[in-house]
Amino acid sequence: QGVYTALSLEIKADAHVRGYVGEKIKLKCTFRSTSSITDKLTIDWTYRPPSSSRTESIFHYQSFQYPTTAGTFRDRISWAGDVYRGDASISISNPTLKDNGTFSCAVKNPPDVHHNIPVTELTVTERGFGIMLSSVALLSVLVFVPSAVVVVLLLVRMGRKSAGLKKRNKSGYKKSSIEVSDDTDQEEADDCMARLCVRCAECLDSDYEETY
Repeated sequence: QGVYTALSLEIKADAHVRGYVGEKIKLKCTFRSTSSITDKLTIDWTYRPPSSSRTESIFHYQSFQYPTTAGTFRDRISWAGDVYRGDASISISNPTLKDNGTFSCAVKNPPDVHHNIPVTELTVTERGFGIMLSSVALLSVLVFVPSAVVVVLLLVRMGRKSAGLKKRNKSGYKKSSIEVSDDTDQEEADDCMARLCVRCAECLDSDYEETY
């Protein structure tokens, strides 16, 4: 018979975390142990850059917190957990794009030492890019939806006029002065619509430039 080892210590962490440059990020890690918490409990967080097999220790806990004092995470890792509540979370201050990568949370609470090691993929982006996209999307809705409605209405009106003209041409009907005036008004409305589209395009360009 094979030997089966039951996990006496279960650890959980978020598989994916998204953060923004300059805004504190919390990496959550929780654990559940069958043994009571003692001063022998240890927590270790490691970091591995993208497309690399090299890992570095960024945080160690055993009764006290020991954040890294070297490397890219120097003075930027802080304790955000509570071992008595099964919380082994940490926070990263002033994150940058270079912080993207894989983080691992390992907990040992002797005699509970057999456990899984969950990993968290961190993605840091510029918040300004997201704001720009949201702004452009909003302007698109406010500009193009009403424009589409106006175009549909104009097409319907033109269709009705075309049908009416065909009937009148068959009977040799001539336009009255009022109908000629209506045609002039229609041309002015079309010109106004064209100027509106140009102005909306200028607004979009201006919003894009201000974002950067």
